[in-house]
Amino acid sequence: MEIAPSYAEGRLTVYLRGELDQHEAKPAVERIERELDKFMPRDCVLDIGSLSFMDSSGIAVILRICARMKSTGGRAWVQNAKSQPLKVIDISGIGRLVKINEAEAAQ
Repeated sequence: MEIAPSYAEGRLTVYLRGELDQHEAKPAVERIERELDKFMPRDCVLDIGSLSFMDSSGIAVILRICARMKSTGGRAWVQNAKSQPLKVIDISGIGRLVKINEAEAAQ
């Protein structure tokens, strides 16, 4: 899995690409938390538009990052959720706890 952070104007956007499963979850959290420590952002956006697969471990990553941001007075959300990862998010019900922005359909 690839993680590409981008920081601008108080917002850290973390682009996730590939597969987020039990083998990738811990290294992903560690990498994202290093970026949070580095930038101390007001907002953290997890852009999962390029994830081809996500299991329940991905839900744990999302919840961990959102809890971390909340504990520092910041905000976090997921954007560009689509296809298979969106199904996992929908089934988990975390949309009640975390803002989830779905990818817009191509027109």
